[in-house]
Amino acid sequence: MIVRTLDSVTGTDFDVIAHNSLWRSRRICTHADGMGFSVSETVIEEGAKLHLHYKHHLEGVYCISGHGVLMSVDDGKKYNIVPGTIYLLNNHDKHTLSACSAMRLLCIFSPALSGRETHDESGSYPELLE
Repeated sequence: MIVRTLDSVTGTDFDVIAHNSLWRSRRICTHADGMGFSVSETVIEEGAKLHLHYKHHLEGVYCISGHGVLMSVDDGKKYNIVPGTIYLLNNHDKHTLSACSAMRLLCIFSPALSGRETHDESGSYPELLE
């Protein structure tokens, strides 16, 4: 059994802050835990517009607080993301997420993140970092 708090990863290598400080992701469950998925709490600053494309991962995102707009790059379709909304990137979907207010999200990745990843130029995480 694994029991861990958000505070226990704060300030460690599993507390990743984007180089532009527009988002912060605290990786609560990682590849090392052997679950086959990872769980992160991600906070996105108001006004941030993230261009993302997870080429190596599938992602589920549950909005805990805040408001944003998710846009599918392929068809331009937009979705309001508010507390209680989940979106599932089940086809390695290219997307943008624009934060209308600060957002707090619960993010689940498969395969699991190592916990140290940051986005590359395409908005993707690399394959698993061991």
